Amino acid sequence: MIRITQLKLPITHEKQDLVIRAAKLLRVSDDSIRSFHIVKQSIDARKKNQIQYIYTLDVEVDNERQVVKRAGNPQIAIAEEKVYRFPAGEKGREPAKYPPVIVGSGPAGLFCGYMLARAGFCPVILEQGEDVDLRRKKVEGFWRGEELDIRSNVQFGEGGAGTFSDGKLNTMVKDLMGRNREVLRILAEHGADSSILYVNKPHIGTDVLGGVVKNIRNHMIELGGRVMFGAKVTDLILEQGRVAGVRFVRGEGREHPIADMMPAGQVVLAVGHSARDTFEMLLRRGVPMRQKAFAVGLRIQHPQKMIDESQYGFSDHRLLGPADYKLTHQTLSGRGVYSFCMCPGGYVVNASSEPGYLAVNGMSNHDRAGINANSALIVTVTPEDFGGDSPLAGVEFQRRLERLAYQRGFGRIPVQLYGDFKAGRISSDWGDVEPQFCGGTTFADLREILPACLSDSILEGVEAFEGKIRGFSRYDSILAGVESRTSSPVRIPRDDRMESSVKGLFPCGEGAGYAGGITSAAMDGMKAAEEIAKRWKPAGV
Repeated sequence: MIRITQLKLPITHEKQDLVIRAAKLLRVSDDSIRSFHIVKQSIDARKKNQIQYIYTLDVEVDNERQVVKRAGNPQIAIAEEKVYRFPAGEKGREPAKYPPVIVGSGPAGLFCGYMLARAGFCPVILEQGEDVDLRRKKVEGFWRGEELDIRSNVQFGEGGAGTFSDGKLNTMVKDLMGRNREVLRILAEHGADSSILYVNKPHIGTDVLGGVVKNIRNHMIELGGRVMFGAKVTDLILEQGRVAGVRFVRGEGREHPIADMMPAGQVVLAVGHSARDTFEMLLRRGVPMRQKAFAVGLRIQHPQKMIDESQYGFSDHRLLGPADYKLTHQTLSGRGVYSFCMCPGGYVVNASSEPGYLAVNGMSNHDRAGINANSALIVTVTPEDFGGDSPLAGVEFQRRLERLAYQRGFGRIPVQLYGDFKAGRISSDWGDVEPQFCGGTTFADLREILPACLSDSILEGVEAFEGKIRGFSRYDSILAGVESRTSSPVRIPRDDRMESSVKGLFPCGEGAGYAGGITSAAMDGMKAAEEIAKRWKPAGV
């Protein structure tokens, strides 16, 4: 195949125009191109009166090396793509005495289990929450005012926290092994739109992601794996510094919960960034952990048409899809302020997972058809801000903010117009920005939730962002708090082989502090599966 980069076409182009343009660059006839596929598609909107698609294209023709040489164009070369290969096991591998146990069915746990099942290990995933269908009903009920289920909510349950998000699949992780492409391929194979394989900023959407997750789970089961929902891991069984199994409870909260244990020589911790009681259990068990910097802040909503106008130069986004943005600012005090998890055409949701504490997140469906854009405006916080030496001091920092958010909102999402936040007064009514929330709201003073240094940083950031997106600092843009679950506040150290100092324990994904989104977490889960497969053979082999 020949790879052509920086192939530019107007946004109104037809599919055949790709062939015509490629043939012209290669100096061959149109019918000489036997096949082609899009490797990457992005938008160049730097010139508002000349917005273009930019493609990377792989093309198949005869005598490819001669064609490349004759073209004499640095944009044209023989295609070289790293194809993912699950590694072969090391010589002399010991058979695993028991199937590997994976704690958590978010992206890290799900992809770890899927890869191990493909390799014949028959893994078992223990998930404290419910399957994605029951979980969705429970979450939607909570948003309508029903009681919070602490085991099955926006943070916990099949698919992890990413199930109720925009479903973004872009990652900044350097990928030399082809894992990123493999994650996207598996998602597309199990129901995601095939465009995720080439668009520059792929996303699935929360309405589609649940079905994709379920399909991967069912495929894993067909391959010999197991998933146990409603199984809350309560303890590790350790023998001489090595994992020997896990203890768990099924039916927690019922009249007669069942306590059980499962032997295992390999336990993968894929617990997610909000598994606070699991972190506490690990600390009691002496598993090394340390504090980690993360970021906290507020969600902001603007009309999507305003963002489209700024980014595209026009407000009708039907050809390009709703516009997004990514903004950063360094404050005078030295803190970083940046937009995070931007959701075009989305909603701000109540993402709480503990009674008496409140957190928010953003969510979009696949079509991103909502009238507002929202994103988190977050500020970096470091262990110096936490006020304690415990490895879980960052968790307590989060809880302090979430407790205040719950109190100021009387159990509902506390909200405030930006102009009122700036003036330090509680809002009395909405402006022209129509609120888009999942969960009840209450007007409150958000400055009473965040430390002054963080509120001041957000104010400085919003005013700076006005210079990049006109209207960003408009009086009636809607703020909501508190955005506290951006990433894990702890890191569980591991060695080059993905293993904790507790032998047989493999921390991975967001909860362990090694990922920051669906794709990076899935890739990290794959790495854990690879290490297990390198060192052990499936039981009975």
